[in-house]
Amino acid sequence: MEENKIKTSSFAVTYGLILGAVSVAFGLMLYSVDLHYKGGMMVGLVSMALTLIAIVFGIYQFKKANNTYMSFAQGLKVGVGIALIGGIVGIIFNLLMANVIDPDLMEKALEFQKSELLTNTKLTSEQVDAQLEMGKKFSTPTMQVLFGLLFSIVIGFVFSLIPALAMKKEEILN
Repeated sequence: MEENKIKTSSFAVTYGLILGAVSVAFGLMLYSVDLHYKGGMMVGLVSMALTLIAIVFGIYQFKKANNTYMSFAQGLKVGVGIALIGGIVGIIFNLLMANVIDPDLMEKALEFQKSELLTNTKLTSEQVDAQLEMGKKFSTPTMQVLFGLLFSIVIGFVFSLIPALAMKKEEILN
């Protein structure tokens, strides 16, 4: 008699979509207070915390649904999957934000970066302009998608290592 195996993909999709929805809500909140183009350490920390919480909770729920058994590999699959699905939703939202919701987003971000660099560094205006021009090459939609996917996978892997290791419990087969 064959047992019903719990699939890691269903937990990755479910909690990845939840992460994506929470990330979109956070992005809309930033947009509503006109901070969506500024970024910064606090925005990054909140985003990382949301990702970590979703991964840990998703791994925990998978283990719970699997009669408290979970291999390290299963934990990693769930965690990386959550980050990847959440990242895809976030990438789609960011593309919508930059092209539909706020078409001036890139110009605002560049002006903000220029102001920050001129204020907080000893770079000349020409050096700042050259640096920003170089950065434009990496801010095309294609590059944003590629870097976004790569970042999601790497962060998902790193954030899944400890929870997957801490929660693993191998099933003993006779």
